[in-house]
Amino acid sequence: MIFNPGDVVSVDFPGATGIKRRPAIVLSSKTYHSLRPDIIVGLITSQTKGLGVTDYALQDWKAAGLRIESVFRSFIVTLPKSTGMTKIGQVSEQDWGAIRNCLKIAITGLTD
Repeated sequence: MIFNPGDVVSVDFPGATGIKRRPAIVLSSKTYHSLRPDIIVGLITSQTKGLGVTDYALQDWKAAGLRIESVFRSFIVTLPKSTGMTKIGQVSEQDWGAIRNCLKIAITGLTD
């Protein structure tokens, strides 16, 4: 399957307490996918309290295929395409812009 930036996927995600099947957002570009055997994803969580500047409460979570209110967290992982990833949906343009801004802050520290 071909994944696009902003796709919401279900994947076995490594975490602090082991591997758990959970939703994530594809962050890597089509160009990256054409050159690499892996995919870059960011965590989606249902923990909506205590958000930081690199977290974003999805506004259009239902339209993205998620069952409950969800937050993008700048917890970034590179996974092989062979992890059994399945597409759930796609984030809205509004949410995708805010996610990119969170990533910019997380990676560069720049807020403008």
